[in-house]
Amino acid sequence: MARTASASTSAGPTLAVVAREAGVSVPTASKVVNGREDVAPETRRRVTEALDRLGYVRRPRFDTARAPRLVDLIVHSLDSPGSGAVLRGVEEAAYDAGLDLVVSAGLDRSRPPGAPERGWLDRLAVRGSSGALFNLAELTAVQYAAMEQHRIPFVMIDPAVEPPPGVVSVGAANWQGGVTATEHLLRLGHERIAVVAGSRRRLCSDARVAGYRSALASAGVPHRPEYVRHAGFDRAAARRRTRDLLDLPVPPTAVFACSDAMALGVYEALAGRGLTVPDDMSVVGFDDLPEARWAAPALTTVRQPLSEMAATALRLLLRMMDGHRPESTRTELSTRLVERASTAPPRTARTRLACRESQR
Repeated sequence: MARTASASTSAGPTLAVVAREAGVSVPTASKVVNGREDVAPETRRRVTEALDRLGYVRRPRFDTARAPRLVDLIVHSLDSPGSGAVLRGVEEAAYDAGLDLVVSAGLDRSRPPGAPERGWLDRLAVRGSSGALFNLAELTAVQYAAMEQHRIPFVMIDPAVEPPPGVVSVGAANWQGGVTATEHLLRLGHERIAVVAGSRRRLCSDARVAGYRSALASAGVPHRPEYVRHAGFDRAAARRRTRDLLDLPVPPTAVFACSDAMALGVYEALAGRGLTVPDDMSVVGFDDLPEARWAAPALTTVRQPLSEMAATALRLLLRMMDGHRPESTRTELSTRLVERASTAPPRTARTRLACRESQR
């Protein structure tokens, strides 16, 4: 089944005519028609405009009646904390739908975080995949355009940044999760609550911090800018940021870490100073990965339904592969607080309570 460009009809313009109109070679015009990445944006624009102007009708990428039931899952990194949960959700949904699944880690260490490596799109097209799922990905405008040119339907799972209008994505209710985590600490009596956030550009991190700030404002607790520290979802960086918080003239009594991995970094920083959780500081995480249950003490955290998000994305993709568009381009699944042993009232509140009990 050929996937190279050719004239769509005998009456229509040939690719050579399109190439001459755009001032490029025929191989370059063919790359644009086939959605190849290795074309300069300005060249791609000229060829695309020539295609439209001359009425060149692109041949369908493959015969949908004979297309393989094959879906690609491109994850940020196979060793990232949540990749196992995402893979499990997609695998189970693909099995139920009778789909074959190809999994690849699309991260090239020399490129910006979340940016898939060069050539992934070409490999996806050569395989003749019927659709694609991207987890924690950050695609360029050229890559989005190439997906459209390849006519490959795709869905973003927890996109790193806000996708362009019309792109279908599935995520968690991150803002509400930030509110829930902070309200839990407020109910325990904490007012000096810090947040160890992820990356400044990450969509989910911004939403969780916004939820934290909203909960403080609703409770009438002043926001302290020095209590907001970014650690890029990195455990070691979270350890350093926590030490910075402990060195403040007025350190916090509780920390909301925007991932479980960073919460464990908070644990390590506290242990290094001879402090304990939750006696000296309460800690809340976000994700509810297995590590949250194994931590000592077990971590109170906001559960992010990663497997359910992945399965939902696969089901949306199936509908798109059948020619249906979702009613909404953004689907959010709810989060919930899982209370464990890492949170308690601040020490001063516990001391006052003990005094009142002893006086009875």
